[in-house]
Amino acid sequence: MRIESRTSTGEAKTDPRAAAVTFVTTEHFVLQGARAATIAESTGRATMFLASVSGGLVALGLVATASRVGTAFYAFGLVLLPTLAFVGLVTFERALQSGVEDQGYARRMALLRAFYFDKAPELAPYLLSVPPTDRLRVLGILGGRWQGFRTVAGMVGVITAVLAGSTASLVAILASDHSLAAGLIAGGVVALAALVALMRFQRAAWLRAADEPLIAGEEDASE
Repeated sequence: MRIESRTSTGEAKTDPRAAAVTFVTTEHFVLQGARAATIAESTGRATMFLASVSGGLVALGLVATASRVGTAFYAFGLVLLPTLAFVGLVTFERALQSGVEDQGYARRMALLRAFYFDKAPELAPYLLSVPPTDRLRVLGILGGRWQGFRTVAGMVGVITAVLAGSTASLVAILASDHSLAAGLIAGGVVALAALVALMRFQRAAWLRAADEPLIAGEEDASE
């Protein structure tokens, strides 16, 4: 049952049930915990990836010094760099999944904040109240043209593209009889192509997630 009260103007006001308020509040805290878990997973995976890249590059430098950039260096580099690029690719994909999941939790939290202000508008002067279009920004979900490079997945994608370009550069140097120009051109082209592909993939994933309805029947109603 709902409790009816009177406002200062004499109009009838229906208050939400206590059970509904408790459920919404609990859901808000559960979603906040879920967001923290996705952020922690993305950070942990990115940390493991960066540690792998750092250790691999140190080992590559030691091999280069020991072999004086000879056959052993190229053989080790052509095994190490593609492996690191593969690790970066799967880390990018998982970090992107975690980011999309985090955005879904943030959207649901913004929906719950709307419930608070709709059912208790007298709280607006005391709580941070913004228009519906800015509720995700309040929760830390920013937009912008360059936002894709600020995410954990975007950072991992940039490093992965550089690793792919480095692999192509080594191959080009060997194929062109140690031509530095060929290595730079091949590495730059592959790195740029990989970066563009990863950023487009990330943007498409974000757009698909933003178009998914949060409420059952919302998609049918919009059509």
